[in-house]
Amino acid sequence: MTQAKDKPAKPKKPKKTGGKTSEAVNKTTAKPHPSRMASVENPQEPQLPPPPKSLYEDFDALSEYLTDISGRSQEVIREFFDRNADMRRYTGELPSDPLNVGEAFQEMMKGLSMDPGTVMQRQFNLYGDYAKLMATMSQRMAGESVKPAISPTPGDKRFAHPAWNENHMLDFIKQSYLIFARWLETTIDQVDFDDEHEKKKAEFFTRQFIDAFSPSNFAMLNPEVVEATIESKGENLLKGLKNLLEDIDRGHGELAIRQADLDFFKLGENVATTPGKVVFQNEIFQLIQYSPTTDEVAKTPMLIVPPWINKFYILDLQPKNSFISWLVSQGRTVFVMSWVNPSPELKDKTFEDYIKQGLFEALDAVEKATGEKRADTIGYCIGGTMLSTALALMARKGDDRVNSATFFTAQADFKESGDLLLFVDDEQLDAIEKQMDAAGGVLEGRAMATTFNMLRSNDLIWSFVIDNYLKGKDPARFDLLFWNSDATRMPKKVHLFYLREFYQHNRLAKGEMIIDGEALDLGEVDIPIFMQAGETDHIAPHNSVYRTARLFASKGNDKVQYMLAGSGHIAGVVNHPDKHKYHHSTNVELPGSLDEWKAKAEKAPGSWWPYWIDWLNHVSPGKVPARTPGDGKLEPIEDAPGSYVKVKA
Repeated sequence: MTQAKDKPAKPKKPKKTGGKTSEAVNKTTAKPHPSRMASVENPQEPQLPPPPKSLYEDFDALSEYLTDISGRSQEVIREFFDRNADMRRYTGELPSDPLNVGEAFQEMMKGLSMDPGTVMQRQFNLYGDYAKLMATMSQRMAGESVKPAISPTPGDKRFAHPAWNENHMLDFIKQSYLIFARWLETTIDQVDFDDEHEKKKAEFFTRQFIDAFSPSNFAMLNPEVVEATIESKGENLLKGLKNLLEDIDRGHGELAIRQADLDFFKLGENVATTPGKVVFQNEIFQLIQYSPTTDEVAKTPMLIVPPWINKFYILDLQPKNSFISWLVSQGRTVFVMSWVNPSPELKDKTFEDYIKQGLFEALDAVEKATGEKRADTIGYCIGGTMLSTALALMARKGDDRVNSATFFTAQADFKESGDLLLFVDDEQLDAIEKQMDAAGGVLEGRAMATTFNMLRSNDLIWSFVIDNYLKGKDPARFDLLFWNSDATRMPKKVHLFYLREFYQHNRLAKGEMIIDGEALDLGEVDIPIFMQAGETDHIAPHNSVYRTARLFASKGNDKVQYMLAGSGHIAGVVNHPDKHKYHHSTNVELPGSLDEWKAKAEKAPGSWWPYWIDWLNHVSPGKVPARTPGDGKLEPIEDAPGSYVKVKA
């Protein structure tokens, strides 16, 4: 702070305090500002503490901390490369662009170059917006109260710190960024593309570029990082560097951002703890049967088919939010498929193998364990896509082992499946195939996880870059993020079939898919169907799920119901009734459009689970004494959650 310009006081002799010089009075200082002194008229009035310095005012201290940390950082980096001298042999070379910012920039510039005339015209809009910003900032600097030229969208957490508004420099940087970001997005939107896919691709990567270059991602512009640096005397940056190097080491040379504390959670100890036994296994899955908690259970057992892109315990994180535990408490005999984390030995497994050796053998095992020939089923995400395909095949072959099917955010019609369609053109699929060949015939789990994270890059990438590497925070102990980090591999043929046949060509929805020599038609499936979708789902958009429901009902199946839950791909599914969160909308009819369905839908607060269990009890009645794993023809192999789920990618 600027000191008062009064004449300096004459130095006094230092006072002795216990034989020691009092440091507080052993300095020559300017007279304090009157507001900081006790009143002359009232010498008993307590002295006011000096006002705190503003965030960016103590540059001397900040510079000192950064200089110190810079030297210590060099030692940390040197030690890291001494320990990892062979790092380059993992990937051929160290990645220079681990967050794919370069690719985003290239795609954005490619889009802008498609229509230079529009870009030039739009430049005048940009100049006008910046002129407005300069005018408002000049007024503000003059002490006037003015409305900002642009404000962040509601819910944008990047600029929540008060300094983004209070500090003139930060406010100007923030508004400059927002103006340019808006200009880029609207310009790409107005550019004339010959190909709609290329336009969507340019729009997506433009958003990635915009997110990457947010001022909040730069240490000295982020007030939260500056605060942490001053408070910790720069230790946050040193700890952040160590976190970064640990993540590179864990990724064998590639950046593997930790979203959660990977050492805190232990499968079977504090996540995936619902009691049960593995009662069957083959080379691609284990089957878990859970122990009952009621004296009676439903006659028809329940088989859950989770995605093999992720691990099944998203449905069994902890007792307070476990869908599996809740379903067991509702009097259901619950079986879950736990897919193997495939190594290159399984590279030749096909999508048809996952149906026959996976789902069909699971149904056989459920019958042996319970004596029941039919099962209710749940398919989650890609597990639901496979279940849909299998049901169409079973309808063709007269196989009636499935009594009902419930789908959690699952698609069979991929025409409107959102931004993931941008990753399935021939060029990118060829690149994925080469990547899998280089890895021995499997897709490393981190690759698919990165793709999903890019769909919400501010929340799932950049927020962790800031927290882990700039603030130096320890990863959170958050069960959902731990699960999200526990990626799995995928066999080459299974994954390429999924991407090409479903996403790229949409063959099942078109009636063009051939499995086991049969042309499949979802309209031939004539069992009760319940389709859950999430309002803000960015992986399986709710309009896409609605199209799938309409496919099942296309030939007169009046037992198809669609339900829309609040939230997205995970929270829209995993929403325990005790949490009293979100809402759900229901309408037993399936009109021609989703808008018509919404117009007549009834919205209710809270979880949709109780509504669904009422539906299930209606289509799957009957009670029998509770079944314990091992009661039937299958002997328990090991305790749940089994060994397959514990294999790390």
